[in-house]
Amino acid sequence: MTQASSLNTKPYEPVAPQSVAFLGLGVMGYPMAGHLAGAGHHVTVYNRTVAKAQGWVAEFGNRPHGSGKHSHAATPREAAMQADIVFCCVGNDDDLRNVTLGADGAFAGMRQGAVFVDHTTASADIARELSLAARNRGLQFIDAPVSGGQAGAQNGLLTVMCGGDGAAFAAVQPAGMAFSRAFTLLGESGAGQLAKMVNQIAIAGLVQGLSEAVAFGQRAGLDMNQVLEVIGKGAAQSWQMDNRGKTMAADKFDFGFAVDWMRKDLGLVLDEAKRNGARLPVTALVDQFYADVQQMGGRRWDTSSLVKRLK
Repeated sequence: MTQASSLNTKPYEPVAPQSVAFLGLGVMGYPMAGHLAGAGHHVTVYNRTVAKAQGWVAEFGNRPHGSGKHSHAATPREAAMQADIVFCCVGNDDDLRNVTLGADGAFAGMRQGAVFVDHTTASADIARELSLAARNRGLQFIDAPVSGGQAGAQNGLLTVMCGGDGAAFAAVQPAGMAFSRAFTLLGESGAGQLAKMVNQIAIAGLVQGLSEAVAFGQRAGLDMNQVLEVIGKGAAQSWQMDNRGKTMAADKFDFGFAVDWMRKDLGLVLDEAKRNGARLPVTALVDQFYADVQQMGGRRWDTSSLVKRLK
């Protein structure tokens, strides 16, 4: 299944078409940019692998919905030159600096008043750094990490946690709703990244608890599909149980959010906790459990593979 063919459509609220750019066409960015095209915006994409950008244009330029006026650019600067909004979803802090700063970076090409919206899960420090750099150029920067995984991106149902200026947020929210179920301002620059850290802390503990429950039930000889159906109607219910419980019991881990990505995110969490003094004993322990999964060969397994340690 290709990224393009796995994009599911959703009804889009009518919004005025804008010229936008999207930097980074990975498993999240590819469908997110596709939803912007589907909502009628004129999209210019940039990706380090040019063939992927060319493939995106071929796919979405020929779709029956949207403007069809899409293109790819050779550099982030070129992609950003005509954009009202530049969206971005890359790998980490260094990748983000590479596509924003320098002679070929997006900031060098953006026109005055344009807004850069970063969907990378990165540090709160880089969000504050780039927000200041943007303001010094007459630009705006919104840190906007997402939750919902690959399925949320494909279905246009991501939860987006934003930090930055209120007026800039209001300017980008209508376009951002093309791939979101919620697109919310939570505070000043960095607040979006800090909220994503809260999200990952909560998920880490939930997945470990669910892993222990599934492994215990199987050792006890229970029909775990039946047990999960029953307890999923009570206080134990969670998104993880609904969406990953049965696949965990079946040893299926070839989908969703990869262990390598979770370890990156938890590293950001633990670094921030050192700075702000938060105590995260469970999160630190689960991070080490994920290191065990990596050693088992599970770097690209879904995060629910924590249960593999217990079987």
